[in-house]
Amino acid sequence: MNVELFDFDLPRENIALRPASPRDAARMLVVKPECLIDTGVLNLVDYLGEDDVLVFNDTRVIPGRLTGKRGAAKVELTLHKRESETIWRAFAKPAKKCRLGDTLDFDGLTAEVIDVGAEGERTIRFDVPQSEMSNALESHGVMPLPPYIASQRPVDEQDKSDYQTVFARTDGAVAAPTAGLHFTKRMLEKLDQKNIKRLGVTLHVGAGTFLPVKVEDTKDHRMHSEWGEITPEVAAQLNAARARGGKIIAVGTTSLRLLESAADDQGVIHCFSGDTDIFITPGYTFKAVDMLMTNFHLPCSTLFMLVSAFAGMQTMRNAYETAINGGYRFYSYGDSSLLFPAKD
Repeated sequence: MNVELFDFDLPRENIALRPASPRDAARMLVVKPECLIDTGVLNLVDYLGEDDVLVFNDTRVIPGRLTGKRGAAKVELTLHKRESETIWRAFAKPAKKCRLGDTLDFDGLTAEVIDVGAEGERTIRFDVPQSEMSNALESHGVMPLPPYIASQRPVDEQDKSDYQTVFARTDGAVAAPTAGLHFTKRMLEKLDQKNIKRLGVTLHVGAGTFLPVKVEDTKDHRMHSEWGEITPEVAAQLNAARARGGKIIAVGTTSLRLLESAADDQGVIHCFSGDTDIFITPGYTFKAVDMLMTNFHLPCSTLFMLVSAFAGMQTMRNAYETAINGGYRFYSYGDSSLLFPAKD
């Protein structure tokens, strides 16, 4: 499909630079094939039944943006995929300053470029013991806010908590699963009162999620792989819920992509541990997910393509036009939407 089909104009003032306060004060646009409903994320429970299951991504964002030098030249790395405790794939800027064999110094944390890829990608080996890698990033890195926020203001202490979900458990992401940012203790209590089940999966979101689609046709786009895991216990509980007539609600496109990667053609969700580079565009047949809670995405992005596949292209164009005109806040720190699937 032509990438331009997924383009739209977004005024700069619709881009959220901070989350709503409190987080659960965010708005939510319910998108059904037949109508759009303006409400708030606190009312999510009103659209769920007792047999339904919310699936969250429990990845934890690490401070994966590093600024340093190669000799006298300034360089910046954004980590995006862990190969081992001390070896990471990263996007380098400027990439030409990070050549094979170069040593990079991030204010005392050093690393060697051990592989050179396309589109500014480099593989980096850090010169620290494996047991100290996590602390090294905490000391030398900053939270990797998306470019559309970081270009408008500096990262600060508040982002350390704002850019982390209440579900964060497993270190490894360098971008937040932002649909989960809306959840608070108050929201979870409302879900518990209605006995809505919650289950966690893990997908370590990479910085590749922010890369622009540079091809003209979606079939030519290459997704960067991300590591994910669904335990056998979680898979069994999801399949049991569906067998009872419950719906699977993915909180975020990351949860959805992992669930769809783990499902077979009959809709059975299997345990999963490994990489996925699934790229969902209109025409895809969804097997595992019945509803999707997600933020509002960039024009021509793989995520806008995904939601267009799920809810229908024209439905999503109408929804985004309504959201823009209605003052909804977009992107990572923005408002939410609850998508129902397109009718066949």
